[in-house]
Amino acid sequence: MQDVKPLTERQKQVLDFINSFLSEKGISPSLKEIASFLNTNNLSSAQYFINELEDKGYLRKNANKARGIMPIPKKYSIPLLGFIAAGEPIEPIESPDEISIPPSMEIDIKYPHYALQVKGDSMIDMGILDGDIVIIKHQLTASSGETVVAVTENGATLKIFKKENDQVFLEPRNKEYQTIYPQRLDIRGKFVGLIRN
Repeated sequence: MQDVKPLTERQKQVLDFINSFLSEKGISPSLKEIASFLNTNNLSSAQYFINELEDKGYLRKNANKARGIMPIPKKYSIPLLGFIAAGEPIEPIESPDEISIPPSMEIDIKYPHYALQVKGDSMIDMGILDGDIVIIKHQLTASSGETVVAVTENGATLKIFKKENDQVFLEPRNKEYQTIYPQRLDIRGKFVGLIRN
């Protein structure tokens, strides 16, 4: 599973300063304020630390926004609910396992998420491989073209949801598999990321 790289003591101090500044003032510090914390007038020193913290997965920068430095929340856990087919549909296996989400993975924690382990290779052309852990945002609707967890009369599967002329269908991303035209289809979530061991 991917994880963040450890920080040097000075990088940790800069990150703590950014978090404290944000908590106290409600905005991120400027490069000048970070440089002042570092006891220097050299803005490139502050930029160096920002780049290092971003590269290690602790910060995100919004280049289009003044004070656009945002700490990435510490990792948190979501339920690993079992397996999802990326091939022929199978029933998901419920289990009480939890999986840690790396802080560098950008998912909106305001919404419930869950994880499933992929079984099969019908999505390999999209970079989703057998054994990958897919992160799913729980939702009951989808737009055409989104990758979803769908339950059909044959079980649950991970596919591209398509809707054309009132016809809904599920497309694989491997030419060895055929498009599924289900009689019944329930959306259970949208694919938002993956973790590869």
